[in-house]
Amino acid sequence: MKKIGFLSFGHWSPAPQSATRSASDVLLQSIDLAVAAEELGADGAYFRVHHFAQQLASPFPLLAAVGARTSRIEIGTGVIDMRYENPFYMAEDAGSADLIGGGRLQLGISRGSPEQVIEGWRHFGYTPAEGESDADMGRRHAEVFLQLLKGEGFAQPNPNPMFPNPPGLLRLEPHAPGLRERIWWGSGANATAVWAARMGMNLQSSTLKADESGEPFHVQQARQIRLYRDAWKEAGHAREPRVSVSRSIFPIMDERDRSYFGRGESSDQVGVIDNMRAVFGRSYAAEPEALIEQLRADEGIAEADTLLLTVPNQLGVAYNAHVIESILKHVAPALGWR
Repeated sequence: MKKIGFLSFGHWSPAPQSATRSASDVLLQSIDLAVAAEELGADGAYFRVHHFAQQLASPFPLLAAVGARTSRIEIGTGVIDMRYENPFYMAEDAGSADLIGGGRLQLGISRGSPEQVIEGWRHFGYTPAEGESDADMGRRHAEVFLQLLKGEGFAQPNPNPMFPNPPGLLRLEPHAPGLRERIWWGSGANATAVWAARMGMNLQSSTLKADESGEPFHVQQARQIRLYRDAWKEAGHAREPRVSVSRSIFPIMDERDRSYFGRGESSDQVGVIDNMRAVFGRSYAAEPEALIEQLRADEGIAEADTLLLTVPNQLGVAYNAHVIESILKHVAPALGWR
């Protein structure tokens, strides 16, 4: 069985054809889509984080609001760029959002993606240490964050505090038990997937990765996942890891679907992103019978336990709920996902 959720990039645009013309529209519709997805039986509501763009950014107010409006669905990110994050403040925000949602947070974090501005993290007050790259800095922030989530005391208490302290060193509050095991690393290469396994994080693999063999995207992604699982086993972690992959999947159920997505079969694309040769996975759009056969051949999906459906959020809540429902009812059962 696979868990099936949605992943929204949270775009907005003042264009007349957009259903999300402002940041307010995106935030409120994101909450509404999470509620609708839960009612349809989906398993997760995940949100992308991009800075300096007309997209979702600071995630924790949104995650907390979704947690307050829902009761079952997992609430996550895919991904938070750790180059921009203060791990101490982030641990407090994450703990609060997780407690509001009753322990349903699934935080995807990573080094991040290409930015809208040059070295945007510098505007947030962060600079790589001597000899460090920005990617190294992001991983360092992640390691501090993971340590803080353990809930161990580390700060020397004031001998004359405003309020009485418990004995011993103090930790950040509020602490969310179990959140440390619900942190995912968004990996774009085999090596970082192996690093994530050694660090005891779940794995998020998106619709692009470093082109490390010239093979089709889904074949390379499947190999990445197997390397991750092997490294997890070698590290000796006690629990079973989770692995998600993202896909754009659109069942053609009516003429509206056909007008949006019925333009013929897509294929993988190869390009250069952040000076890295990358392979971008194809989108899937077809009638359910054809879609089922196409997805059955996707090796990356077969290796994962969680599937995140990238949704065109600017088409509005009702349409995206229709897409999610179509997959849950007409595609997933035939593939044994549900």
